[in-house]
Amino acid sequence: MVSVAFKDIVGQRMAVEYLTRAIATHQIAPAYLFAGPAGVGRRLVAQQFVSVLLTTATTSDRTLENHPDSLWIEPTYLHKNKLMTAAQMQTEGIPLPKSHPQIRLAQIRDMIQFLGQTPLEASRLVVVIDGAETMAEAAANALLKSLEEPGNATLILIASSGDALMPTLVSRCQCLPFRPLLPQELHQVLHQVGQAKILRHPQILEMAQGSPGAAIAHWQHQQSIPLDLLQVDLPQLHSPQACLRLAQSIDQALDLPCQLWLLDYYQHHYWRTYGDSTWLHPLEKAKQQLRHYAQPRLVWEVTLLTLAEQFAERSGS
Repeated sequence: MVSVAFKDIVGQRMAVEYLTRAIATHQIAPAYLFAGPAGVGRRLVAQQFVSVLLTTATTSDRTLENHPDSLWIEPTYLHKNKLMTAAQMQTEGIPLPKSHPQIRLAQIRDMIQFLGQTPLEASRLVVVIDGAETMAEAAANALLKSLEEPGNATLILIASSGDALMPTLVSRCQCLPFRPLLPQELHQVLHQVGQAKILRHPQILEMAQGSPGAAIAHWQHQQSIPLDLLQVDLPQLHSPQACLRLAQSIDQALDLPCQLWLLDYYQHHYWRTYGDSTWLHPLEKAKQQLRHYAQPRLVWEVTLLTLAEQFAERSGS
């Protein structure tokens, strides 16, 4: 079982070897931190590791979703006094709020109650906290108590980095770094998941920075955005009227996540084209303003007018 547990994992050799050795020697730590960028295999490795920890002769047909000894926690939104993940809201056709999802105190309290029970089928309880960096301070403090005395359980935290968590949480975990994939590894994964078409789009691959998950997400965003907004030539927006019309089009056509992605796309495109970071600053400022819930159309109007002025000054110099 151990030899094939991680057979589908591409890259992440250090993490895979560490966990394989821990399983083979029966030296499972009370808590792990899988730290690294999203989309590089953290979640998949966690799923495989949990499957090994929970599999017995009588539970080999169980899935993580229905196993009574596993609990998977993800960031949630509060919708009509109900906690829902982004996937649950999208499944039910509920628009995502402008606020960011987070791991909430109520979820950690439910986890603590879960950890108080005796394993029903496996030899231990297993909890995965995906997006651990989204925990508010109260939730993190409550989690700390469980990490100090986990009992007959193993906790796995998945986060962007150790720096995104309270140092006291990190100090109680075995930290496994996850790295961006090498180009050949990225190509291999995209072929395996049926997304080889993305390989024909170098800008998407560059934006992904070694993350297959990010490459797929970037590709999906690009497909959802009107072609005229992707192909707009910002240096040609010399007139204020053209800037205002484009701002209106973007505001009417795209939701907030797509607007943020479009800003990333523009940043990358104009850096590749002109190699001048001066033009990137207004776009970065616009992202910060949108994340803080400024009025999108006004943000785009100011940003595009600023860029038009900079382009005009450059062409006239």
